[in-house]
Amino acid sequence: MFVTGIVDLSGAHPWLLDVVLGRSGKCLSDWVSARPAQWRDNIAVAALDPFRGYATALRTHLPAAVRVLDAFHVTRLGFAAVDEVRRRVQQETTGHRGRRDDSLFRIRRLLRRGHEHHTERSWARLMAGLALGDNTGEHIGKTWIAAQDLRGIYRCTDRRHAEQQLLDWFIHCADADVPELVRLGRTIDAWRGELLAYFDTGGVSNGPTEAVNLLIKKIKRVGHGFRNFDNYRLRLLLHCGTDWQTPQPTRIRGRLPRLVA
Repeated sequence: MFVTGIVDLSGAHPWLLDVVLGRSGKCLSDWVSARPAQWRDNIAVAALDPFRGYATALRTHLPAAVRVLDAFHVTRLGFAAVDEVRRRVQQETTGHRGRRDDSLFRIRRLLRRGHEHHTERSWARLMAGLALGDNTGEHIGKTWIAAQDLRGIYRCTDRRHAEQQLLDWFIHCADADVPELVRLGRTIDAWRGELLAYFDTGGVSNGPTEAVNLLIKKIKRVGHGFRNFDNYRLRLLLHCGTDWQTPQPTRIRGRLPRLVA
């Protein structure tokens, strides 16, 4: 059962506004169109996943809202391309999927780590694994550099520097001549406006939405699954969409200990 969650990011803490059954642009479009016109006019920024159905629904019903592509999902796209290239090179060079003793398989987690988080030991392991398994065209190394540079775009101080760094990134993808990297470049190019809007909105992030999603998964796991969507929706709203004003009871004052002379 797939659901679409709508989260309010305007406050100090994210609030789950509602969940609707299905994962498509139509379900989001139906929910937004059912809101009052005054409510829709007050929406200035909308952070979203790289799913074209959501973007179309927001553009249709919230034309004044600035659509921002979430940095978390962009980074995940970059490292997903690294995994795809690693699997392809592994299959081409060894003729089988990754196994425990394969050099590329042993560094699969290191390839998904940011370069600033590597220690001397992990960096040496990464370089040794690439030297043994990525010796034909260096496709994995080129894609790994592109994934790291894609992360670095979000560290730019303003939109102008981000545009220049993004242009250099597109040039790197074109010169690398890696099919997975070319496909990633086309995807990012299609979302260029939403990616650069990150710098026009003060760095709006969809991270709080992912935090609410983690709570949703926890509720589903504790409930051992739900068969009725209405009960599932109600449980989520009670846990993530309500500010419970629980009064603090008066503390019971215990007897003071006697002083012993």
